Amino acid sequence: MKIFKYLLFLILIVLIGGSIYIATKDGDYKFEETQVFNAPQEIIFNEVNNLKNWEYWDPWNQESDHLIISYGDTIQGEGAVLSWESDELSDGKVETLEAKPFKEIIQKITLAQTFTNTSGKIYWNFEPLENNQTKVTWGMEGKQSFKEKLSFLLAKESLTQIMRPKLEKGLTKMQQIITNKMNQYSISVDGVVNHGGGYYMYTTTASKISQVNEKMRPMVTEVANFMQSQNIEKIGNPFVLYNEWNQSNGTAIFSAGYFTPSEVITPMDANVLNGNMPNQKVLKTVLKGKYDNLEEAWNKAYDYIDKNGLEVAEESKPFEVYLTNPDTTPNPADWVTHIYIPVN
Repeated sequence: MKIFKYLLFLILIVLIGGSIYIATKDGDYKFEETQVFNAPQEIIFNEVNNLKNWEYWDPWNQESDHLIISYGDTIQGEGAVLSWESDELSDGKVETLEAKPFKEIIQKITLAQTFTNTSGKIYWNFEPLENNQTKVTWGMEGKQSFKEKLSFLLAKESLTQIMRPKLEKGLTKMQQIITNKMNQYSISVDGVVNHGGGYYMYTTTASKISQVNEKMRPMVTEVANFMQSQNIEKIGNPFVLYNEWNQSNGTAIFSAGYFTPSEVITPMDANVLNGNMPNQKVLKTVLKGKYDNLEEAWNKAYDYIDKNGLEVAEESKPFEVYLTNPDTTPNPADWVTHIYIPVN
């Protein structure tokens, strides 16, 4: 009996000692993953801020076919709520506490069953880099309960070892999703319309065809600044007029500028000049998407001309009008370009 009594006493000491050890063990945790995205800061922020997007890249959702997902009254910004039920992964909820466009998002995550209804903090940071890249950091921090510390004490992997690969997987999947969204485009040939033409301010250069888009933007800025300094009114959106296109040599001579309501006499030494485009019939084609798709859009326009028995007006010059500004429209899938080819 004494041996049995001492044995129970020993077990009690071990349990108490173990409990004290677990209770005093540091339960604070913090882990994060970072990736550089080939996308503007605003696009990534909006992707994360809208909780309905999470189902396409959230690592836990990708690992289970049996999640029952529901949303609160708000799906983006402060107060947005995403919750789920799952026999495999336990139930949980994410609530957005702060959303600071386009820099940071702070959220609260609550996990049930496995984590005994405990909560933690999710944080997102979006740091803009050069060349429209963004450094994205996704992290979690909080404090483990006694039961959590006990469960991870007995587990083969720590909480950090389990969670960091999941965050990495989620970021990688999100980058694929965002890239696909940015690459979406459409081309439509609207048919023959009348373009009113008119006076325009422009500057001209020659370049390789591959450099037209790169060189066009500073030219448009130069014309806009000149018109502002001279108090000349702009009409509509910027455009590029193709004076010469030599496909075999890979070169082009083109002008870039804005329409204006009347003729303007410019100083002899000015780089910005005034021209006049005639009222003319044109084939209108619309590209929505990256400028990389302009070649395909032009090819479809000329195919339409051939198939419909139209004749290109060789004495007139084709042109593009840019309805969106990449500086204010970060997602290239939303860029809109109108192509006009003069026809007889």
